[in-house]
Amino acid sequence: MRSISQRAPLLVPHTLVTQLMALYDYPHPSQRGRIIRGYDRPHAVRTARMCASVATALGHGAERVRQYQIACLLHDLGRAGLDRQLFGKIWSWAKERGIPTRPREWRALHQDTRYGRETEAFLRYYRKDLEAAGIAMTPWAKEQVEMRLGYSRRLARRLRTVRPAIKKMGVTWAPWMQQVMLYYYYPEKLASAKPWVRQLAEILVACEQFEAYSNQRRGRDYYVRKKETLVDAFAYLETLQQDGILSGAVMGALRRLTAQGEFDAILEEARGCAFTRGERRALRAMES
Repeated sequence: MRSISQRAPLLVPHTLVTQLMALYDYPHPSQRGRIIRGYDRPHAVRTARMCASVATALGHGAERVRQYQIACLLHDLGRAGLDRQLFGKIWSWAKERGIPTRPREWRALHQDTRYGRETEAFLRYYRKDLEAAGIAMTPWAKEQVEMRLGYSRRLARRLRTVRPAIKKMGVTWAPWMQQVMLYYYYPEKLASAKPWVRQLAEILVACEQFEAYSNQRRGRDYYVRKKETLVDAFAYLETLQQDGILSGAVMGALRRLTAQGEFDAILEEARGCAFTRGERRALRAMES
């Protein structure tokens, strides 16, 4: 049995990880010289570690998995500059009113919305209500909306900005890496992707959501959640499987590795406390 330190490892040098995490830093829009430090970098690192383990378990080769882990480290790049207070206000307000917060859910409810213009539609519908609630829809506030409803567009802008820096790091950036980063919000963009790309995209969604549902800080700031439970995490993943977002192969590999204890240390770090005996028993039985 592998030691805890060997489980779900980083496959890229720590110096490169540090350089990649710095790409999440964002210049403050109104305070010259001030940098908004990338939000919840540890989430990106934990997710990337989990993704590489699942991809390896499903038979992807070492070099592909290494490149994939780099994409996973940057999977939240489209949210660089996230303003915790303002972002939280906008999306708490939306959640309380049952307003969709993801592009595909928005389009399902508002079918007249032009594809790729979900941010504009949200502002058209709710600008006055938000401002009446004391949330001024400044350009910076619109950016916080774009981080969810316009994620593809914002990610593309950020990648264009940082690609020269990525190249200097010696990283070869392939188009499929951006594809897998978009799958959760835009599964339709991978409709014609190669099966292995689609599978890597599914793995990222499964691991990112599993970590996020165990992440105390992210639950409070991003999901407006008060408690993290393993039951809720897998219940949500099962709904994604039912919706055709996740395959049985990916879910099976995630369950198997979870049952083997591959992610225990990662999940405990995310939630900020150790598992109870009952939770640990539940994890060990995850595959059965």
